[in-house]
Amino acid sequence: MTDDISEDRHVYGRADAPITVLEFGDLECPYCRAAAPALRQLVDSSDGQVRLVWRHFPLFEVHPSALSAALAAEAAGAHGKFWDMHDELFSHQDRLADQDLRAAAQKLGLDPDEVAGDGAQAYAPAISADYSGGIEAGVRGTPTVFVGGTRFHGKVTLDRLREAVEAAR
Repeated sequence: MTDDISEDRHVYGRADAPITVLEFGDLECPYCRAAAPALRQLVDSSDGQVRLVWRHFPLFEVHPSALSAALAAEAAGAHGKFWDMHDELFSHQDRLADQDLRAAAQKLGLDPDEVAGDGAQAYAPAISADYSGGIEAGVRGTPTVFVGGTRFHGKVTLDRLREAVEAAR
């Protein structure tokens, strides 16, 4: 399940990289935001050997705006701007209400009516599929990271990620 590339809508790095780092994340989760720079740096410094795949796992019971943020990111992804929206939402996790999502959409040149409110509901099946996949993989919190199909444990740091990638080779 964790290496199934058919479900990889959001890939950072080379799509054909031999090692996949899969993150189940929540756009309102401060730990996901903290992990993001290390994950990106891992890919950026891998000479095309590592790719990052994002799957939504909104913890809506603790993060009331996580689902709306995931819908907004999916809507942006439909226009090739998933990672732009991902970064934009992480930059202000304390402002993820519909009006904030609409403002983020405008900033990225997207239709605010597609990114927030009823228009974003078209993207709910993708988030539901990601969430169900996470449950099947044993995900209970965020970020949950798999490196080469093996669950990563502990704090997400660049050095620890590099060790996990070496072990996956």
